[in-house]
Amino acid sequence: MAHTFRGCSLAFIFIITWLLIKAKIDACKRGDVTVKPSHVILLGSTVNISCSLKPRQGCFHYSRRNKLILYKFDRSINFHHGHSLNSQVTGLPLGTTLFVCKLACINSDEIQICGAEIFVGVAPEQPQNLSCIQKGEQGTVACTWERGRDTHLYTEYTLQLSGPKNLTWQKQCKDTYCDYLDFGINLTPESPESNFTAKVTAVNSLGSSSSLPSTFTFLDIVRPLPPWDIRIKFQKASVSRCTLYWRDEGLVLLNRLRYRPSNSRLWNMVNVTKAKGRHDLLDLKPFTEYEFQISSKLHLYKGSWSDWSESLTAQTPEEEPTGMLDVWYMKRHIDYSRQQISLFWKNLSVSEARGKILHYQVTLQELTGGKAMTQNITGHTSWTTVIPRTGNWAVAVSAANSKGSSLPTRINIMNLCEAGLLAPRQVSANSEGMDNILVTWQSPRKDPSAVQQYVVEWRELHPGGDTQVPLNWLRSPPYNVSALISENIKSYICYEIRVCALSGDQGGCSSILGNSKHKAPLSGPHINAITEEKGSILISWNSIPVQEQMGCLLHYRIYWKERDSNSQPQLCEIPYRVSQNSHPINSLQPRVTYVLWMTALTAAGESSHGNEREFCLQGKANWMAFVAPSICIAIIMVGIFSTHYFQQKRRHSCPWTGS
Repeated sequence: MAHTFRGCSLAFIFIITWLLIKAKIDACKRGDVTVKPSHVILLGSTVNISCSLKPRQGCFHYSRRNKLILYKFDRSINFHHGHSLNSQVTGLPLGTTLFVCKLACINSDEIQICGAEIFVGVAPEQPQNLSCIQKGEQGTVACTWERGRDTHLYTEYTLQLSGPKNLTWQKQCKDTYCDYLDFGINLTPESPESNFTAKVTAVNSLGSSSSLPSTFTFLDIVRPLPPWDIRIKFQKASVSRCTLYWRDEGLVLLNRLRYRPSNSRLWNMVNVTKAKGRHDLLDLKPFTEYEFQISSKLHLYKGSWSDWSESLTAQTPEEEPTGMLDVWYMKRHIDYSRQQISLFWKNLSVSEARGKILHYQVTLQELTGGKAMTQNITGHTSWTTVIPRTGNWAVAVSAANSKGSSLPTRINIMNLCEAGLLAPRQVSANSEGMDNILVTWQSPRKDPSAVQQYVVEWRELHPGGDTQVPLNWLRSPPYNVSALISENIKSYICYEIRVCALSGDQGGCSSILGNSKHKAPLSGPHINAITEEKGSILISWNSIPVQEQMGCLLHYRIYWKERDSNSQPQLCEIPYRVSQNSHPINSLQPRVTYVLWMTALTAAGESSHGNEREFCLQGKANWMAFVAPSICIAIIMVGIFSTHYFQQKRRHSCPWTGS
């Protein structure tokens, strides 16, 4: 079988050689092109190119009709009449240039005579920065170097390694761009201080150059394999008793460890000597996911570090929570004897929780009797209960994980707005960029030094006063009279904001409405009923849906005009109050049909009008209406309606309902 394969290979080589010779004969059967001094020249050199015809290969009869043309690629650079042409060429660029000689006869196409390629390049530069490495104790020696500038010619590299006892290894690379070779041999630690010398030589047609020799020992070039089988153990599930384990090659003397929380970009670094595959870590944080990597080295001063190991990701055990919950509350009177208390608290930070919070423990106590009245465990961050309005009450809230509970936060339940002299003055709320509201105030009339802290609370405004709406708050020191609120703030939503000043067991508060962004409401109020009461009417409406208010409402406007009239409507402007959904109008004329509608206004503008309702006031002809000009635009009328008046207004009159 081997003999058959060898015979086929020889036959294949013969055929290829014959085809190349035949191609050469066919291409140059009419003449020859010669190049002097060589087909390979140094950049900047001059070359002579000659083209000559073979006997009887010119044009018919007359040799002077032979026109030889020399082309550089496809551009003519010289021509001559006769049997030969000589041309001197300079300024050839780096790389390969093709020259072709052609014969032109009268009334005939040009005939290709022969051609030649000229290779322009430079001698190899001295290879630089030769370095060798053996990856792992069982790896092989491989070397890299910098070739220098491109020679643009076929260049061969030979790498040679000499060792003790006149041992020599050699490897060749016939790739022009070669800068790496692997000897395929393994250096052993039997003589770790024995010297080895490597040298690389580059050779092409224009010259050769060798690198400076690189001398090294086993310890210099052997780079350990990265550590493997990394694992971590926590003794008694405690973060303070953590040991990292790994496996290394046998000769490793030095390790470096790096670790960081998975959400951090900064590494903690530790160097250890003779660790033998284990190290105790003492500064890890509880309930934190960490990334660990290890690198190795054979010698304190010689050699190089291994690559970093694959990452190990592990979460540290939980520990008992630290810190205390931030607790706040709201009170709402239910009736003369009961009140509703709603407690709210914020989650502990990750560093304070030190684990997964499983539940919260709430203890409500009546201080006068000193008896714990209510204890509750909840998984939520709020809790609501009903207690008597009498007595002094206190609450304690703590957070618990699998290892224990935080210290309880204790607060006394008091009437936050009871002390009028403690109420902050001139509270304002202004938009401060996207989804931020800047709340400012002035110190209360009472001695400002009595204030221990301010609490700024806010929540979305709901007309029904829903106590289930989430409450947000922040605390501010007594020397601050402003706060930027940004948590859970949305554009085009109105917020009820309250600033409380706390002093011992007393508090005073002031409220205001505010929004971070506003525009005109999307719709007006919907009038749902109009009723007559003693010569006036009472208009009732449904509140505009919160999502259509587009900010804080400032005013309602009630418009009315006589049906089928082209005159401008009259209007009454009412300051917005959260709980208001009705208003009287007493400036309508009896027995006239009116059309009424409403709009709403924010600081950005007025809504489109809501639904229209018609109404005709049934009443006496003698009446009088007065509306304060600061509230309504009204007409004061006193009169006795005559029969003539009713005849003029007949088209607007209501149907008579009685004699």
